[in-house]
Amino acid sequence: MPELPDVEGFRRDLAGALPGRRIQRVQVNDLGILRNATPSALGRSLAGHRFKEPRRHGKWLILPTDGPTLLVHSGMTGHPYYAAEVAEHLPYERLVVSLDRGELRYADLRKLRGVWLAASEDDVGEVTGPQGPDALGLGLRQFREVLAGRRGAVKPTLMDQSVIAGLGNLLTDEICWRAKINPHRPVPDLDDDEVKRLHAGMTGVLRTAVKHGRVPGLARWLTGARDEPDPSCPRCGARLAHGKVGGRTSFWCPRCQPA
Repeated sequence: MPELPDVEGFRRDLAGALPGRRIQRVQVNDLGILRNATPSALGRSLAGHRFKEPRRHGKWLILPTDGPTLLVHSGMTGHPYYAAEVAEHLPYERLVVSLDRGELRYADLRKLRGVWLAASEDDVGEVTGPQGPDALGLGLRQFREVLAGRRGAVKPTLMDQSVIAGLGNLLTDEICWRAKINPHRPVPDLDDDEVKRLHAGMTGVLRTAVKHGRVPGLARWLTGARDEPDPSCPRCGARLAHGKVGGRTSFWCPRCQPA
């Protein structure tokens, strides 16, 4: 599932191309990527409007126009991008929005999520549902506030988009590992120093991941070790533990992150 770094990369790429471009027509090649509109309704709603500055909140890419707003949640394999009309198309291209210059295209192999339409920017929340503050740029004070009163385990809490928007499975494992906190730990059991370490881990991981446009499998990252046949901790060398936490396959170091 694309996480915040991937979606921020999509936003940055489109920010240099979409603003001011007028939508001419919409071609839907696969109905399976439309979640709340028919192809004809999508085309009628968007045609003639100009795109404004794209933005992102958590895992949602928000593409407002001077009328309705297009929203993209890419799932695991979605890829929104801008291209010249003559540019070669990517495989599994599901949607093409023709503009007065170039095209907005959406390719997606597995179609786990897709594309939504909101009547205006004010109606975006009706599509996304409750969203916590965006993880990128979240300060320590607000981080403490969003964790206050939470009763669940650390990892599921961090991954709950209504608590903090944008953290997915890989990022959350990396953050917990860097903070030396077991993902099963109940949030109420964390002391002030551990909350600070979680916040520092989140900030550092996100800054690096956004630069790479993804969660990178670097040599000194947990992400770089988790897919090895017999993965070991990049910090202490202990064999990594793995199992389901909050329903997601998780990795942690039993020595660095004791329960």
